[in-house]
Amino acid sequence: MKNDLAIFENFKIRRSYNEKTETWYFSVVDIIQALIQQPDYQTARKYWNKLKERLKKEGSQSVTNCHQL
Repeated sequence: MKNDLAIFENFKIRRSYNEKTETWYFSVVDIIQALIQQPDYQTARKYWNKLKERLKKEGSQSVTNCHQL
């Protein structure tokens, strides 16, 4: 796997490329941090945790029991 950073509006987005499956994986927290324009990583992390909690209550199956990768 190849690890790399992507830049989006001056925010660094962690990403990893799996050459076997030719798939990119991106850090959800980094993307949320850029989308809500939040310079503090911990605030973006808390935002994601709350969002996952709400989605789970609504019955969304897109949220798994996976901790941070």
